[in-house]
Amino acid sequence: MLALSLLLVIATAAVYLRVNRYDFVNYDDTLYVTQNPHVQAGLTWDTVRWSFTAYNVGTWHPLTWLSHALDCQLFDLDASGPHDVNLLLHLLNVVLLFWVLQRATGYLGRSFMVAALFALHPINVESVVWIAERKNSLSMLFFLLGLGAYRWYTQKPKGGRYALVAGLFALGLMSKPQVITFPCVLLLWDYWPLRRATSREPSATSPWRALVAEKLPLFAMAGVSAAITMSAQRADGNKMWYPLSLRLEYAIVSYVQYIGKALWPARLSPFYPHPDSIALWQVAGAALLLAAVTLFAIALRRSRPYLLVGWLWFLGTLVPMLGLEGVGYQGKQGIADRYAYLPFIGLFLMICWGVAEWAEQKHVPALALRVVGIAVLLALSVVTYRQIGYWQDNVTLWTHAIEVTQGNFLAENNLGRVLIQQGNAHEGVAHFYKAAAMYPDDPVSNFNIGIYQQQQGEYAAAIERYKKTLSITRDPELEAAALRNMSSCYTRMGDAADAQRSLEAAGQTHR
Repeated sequence: MLALSLLLVIATAAVYLRVNRYDFVNYDDTLYVTQNPHVQAGLTWDTVRWSFTAYNVGTWHPLTWLSHALDCQLFDLDASGPHDVNLLLHLLNVVLLFWVLQRATGYLGRSFMVAALFALHPINVESVVWIAERKNSLSMLFFLLGLGAYRWYTQKPKGGRYALVAGLFALGLMSKPQVITFPCVLLLWDYWPLRRATSREPSATSPWRALVAEKLPLFAMAGVSAAITMSAQRADGNKMWYPLSLRLEYAIVSYVQYIGKALWPARLSPFYPHPDSIALWQVAGAALLLAAVTLFAIALRRSRPYLLVGWLWFLGTLVPMLGLEGVGYQGKQGIADRYAYLPFIGLFLMICWGVAEWAEQKHVPALALRVVGIAVLLALSVVTYRQIGYWQDNVTLWTHAIEVTQGNFLAENNLGRVLIQQGNAHEGVAHFYKAAAMYPDDPVSNFNIGIYQQQQGEYAAAIERYKKTLSITRDPELEAAALRNMSSCYTRMGDAADAQRSLEAAGQTHR
């Protein structure tokens, strides 16, 4: 087992190691590190206090903030350090997943293959290479440690062991609230592979009641985390909310999209715009597929319990990230590669155990199965290595995102900003206009166009863009910036009264 663990580490590190040379990206890395004075201050008491009280970026994850602050303490603003930490966390998660599965199931080869798929699948590139996604790998670390501790607890249930499980769950929630589904995963684990839900006495009461009751403290913790998260989301007012009917329809369709990316990981992007409408046939087809797989897994629950566990793991752990409450950039985020970091483990379980049992039934030689497995992993490694390359700089990243998606206003905005920073203002502002055409109510693209017009001396046109920004944004910092820029434009135009009013209004936004 040690040799296989080392093999996983070496193979994964070989694919990812070049990220050490990459820089920060201009998407959330600014909010989390490069433009965050609290994080850049390092591990001070003020930073600790801020980390536990801040609702920045629409969520509450104090341990994630502290991990970024520790990076700044150790590496200043050298991006190679945070990249190395992200990779180290991913390597730990890979080995932990292998260890937890092998100890729980007793299967070495199948557990290794699940861990290898998790390690090398291209969908996880975003969670490893993007510094701002530290919360993904950090929360997964505590999730897997908690899963391993739970098996230890079930061998000899004691208060201290249960407290360890609860403590690790709490640390996971403080890293990223997506792990809120942990108690539900433990119930699945009770069914298989631990088989705690199986009563040995025909007259005995169903053990499910006791298993659920056992986890009530964990469900209470999940409830508190959900309340905090919803409060943080409400505090992040710069959201665009879709009708509930559309969000539900897209949630159904997105499950199938994720399955497609698991089986054919192509055209990956750091941002996928949320559709404004979905065809009825797409929703109906996706619902039928999900229902069919669910019924199939239920029908085989006795002979192949891993199918039901893996499928419900996938369905359940994705629920917090389906966009039912509006997540991502202004609520316009559709699916996201990073959301699959935890849920895809369920699909990998289904695939690896299913293929292995099929091979046993068909008497497929073990060598042939290993050759196929190695071929799959090599193919995934090649695609992953290529996907990592798109993150080498902002121009490459956002150019690729525009090529593989449609209507990607955020990619246009971010590409425009970096081109202007490089001195190519004419080409950069063209991307701002494209972003505004794709999404007219995007305050950022309108604000960026206003800045360019102001720099060109087109003060009246810039003021109109700033006014439009103010009419559609609920971000106080963006409001203040637009008002300050309007004040400068009015001053240039000789309108001292409006300049003063705009400046006073900018001051009011921070009160």
